[in-house]
Amino acid sequence: MPTIMSSSALDLARNVKGRLSRTRRRISRGVHNLKRKRGRPENGDRINPENIVWIFGSARTGSTWLGAMMADPKDHAWWHEPMVGYLFGHLYYERARARREDEHFVLGGDKSLWLNPVRNFVLDSASARFPELIERGYLVVKEPHGTLGAPLLTQALPESRMILLVRDPRDVISSKMDAAREGSWAEEAQKRRGQEKKNTSADRRPNAFVKSQARRYVQLIDLAQQAYGTHEGPKVLVRYEDLRADPTGTMRRIYESLKIPVEERDLSRAVEKHAWENIPDRKKGSGKFYRKGSPGGWAEDLTPEQVEIVESITAPLLDRYYAEDRQPSSTG
Repeated sequence: MPTIMSSSALDLARNVKGRLSRTRRRISRGVHNLKRKRGRPENGDRINPENIVWIFGSARTGSTWLGAMMADPKDHAWWHEPMVGYLFGHLYYERARARREDEHFVLGGDKSLWLNPVRNFVLDSASARFPELIERGYLVVKEPHGTLGAPLLTQALPESRMILLVRDPRDVISSKMDAAREGSWAEEAQKRRGQEKKNTSADRRPNAFVKSQARRYVQLIDLAQQAYGTHEGPKVLVRYEDLRADPTGTMRRIYESLKIPVEERDLSRAVEKHAWENIPDRKKGSGKFYRKGSPGGWAEDLTPEQVEIVESITAPLLDRYYAEDRQPSSTG
């Protein structure tokens, strides 16, 4: 009979595997840096840009789950929120957007002047961190917050691969509200990093919080759609709801669309390993990183007024991705 491991034993096994993986990566980095010092040709010393897979969208859309499953097969790894897209996107689209045509601005004027340095920055950074993937393998970049710079990254690396991950904005906002409340996993994570708790209106002014987060979601998905529409490399659109309903079938479609070879048994193993049911109960629930894992929870979490706010702001996205699933809200 197969052995059934307890949740504590599974956690221990995962921790040991993680430490071994980090040790191998440190050794690989050492070898990589030594070769660079000895003058190994640069072109043979970087990850193939065709083997970079971006996951763009927004936080709380299932990108952690998808990234973990895609990093599971042999010769796959994931770069967990490097924020490289935020680095360039925040400057280009927010802080200095009025200076885009200014040739004195570092990201201004003709893009051909600075897109190649952006490309080199990404490739050099990725290669230094994941030298084991230089010869072969795929690097999955989970970049929800970095979606702010998605159009710039896909222009700088047009041969890379891209996933546009979307989720019902009502569920996204309800999940963000839960994360922003007092005592949540996000607050605890800030404390562990030595950061002061950010002022939040999720508890004090919930409707204002809903409005600001809905607008942010629209901004990020709009930028992701821009990148997706113009991207020249392999790409695929994925809805969280489809991934949740049929993870194996959706994963198969992702790999086929991205033209990445993968064994069926590897897909099945990754899906089973990272299934919602295998997450310990103590790590799931309100205030936890793994909250519900089921679409439609917004109907219980948001007030009718909050639902109306989200639907009015995100109407174009709901019509585009969820027209068949839309139901009239309780506000009429």
